[in-house]
Amino acid sequence: MRKLYHLWLSPYSRKVRVVLKEKNLDFELEVEKVWDRRDEFLALNPAGTVPVLIEHDGRVLAESTPICEYLDEVYPSRPLIGFDPYSRAETRRLVNWFDLKFGPEASQPLVHEKLMKRFIGLGAPDASAIRAAMYNMHYHLDYIAYLTERRKWLAGDDFSLADIAAAAHLSCLDYLGSVQWEEHGAAKEWYARVKSRPSFRPLLGDHIPGMPPPRHYADLDF
Repeated sequence: MRKLYHLWLSPYSRKVRVVLKEKNLDFELEVEKVWDRRDEFLALNPAGTVPVLIEHDGRVLAESTPICEYLDEVYPSRPLIGFDPYSRAETRRLVNWFDLKFGPEASQPLVHEKLMKRFIGLGAPDASAIRAAMYNMHYHLDYIAYLTERRKWLAGDDFSLADIAAAAHLSCLDYLGSVQWEEHGAAKEWYARVKSRPSFRPLLGDHIPGMPPPRHYADLDF
């Protein structure tokens, strides 16, 4: 069976997990504490980051977007990147938006300050970094609303990797109770639709020892 190395609230690992579920591919999860810098793990991915996917035949793939592109190409029965050149370009644009813009501006600093510092022993959270990330998040939630007012899903009429990427980041922040959903009704409605997909529900069962999520986290109707 294929194996996926992940970390608790890594949006990039979560993105791969949802894609595997959408493709109905079996896999087992292995938590990797990347700060340990294990030699065995570095041999799989010298960058020392998750996700890392080991295929059932032993092939190793690293980093979320290359893994997702590979899965969509090798297992094409349920395309997630698009059906034509334009839709593929738009999906990839939005995946980059959420992974390379929303991540550094909002989800990564919040997860680092509220969770990772605690586990690694880096001291108290930086309140100014949290405030900046929370402020930035409003802009991204407004952009989700803008997109869904004009399309059925973020990249167009079909559920795609763009929706998975955005929801993966937001699910991490929702676990931490950091999303002010009451101020963003359109984004909340879109996220509720993503939460209801069978592929997404396993994420809602995640629990970090000593740090449970808020009650609404696993509620499909909020």
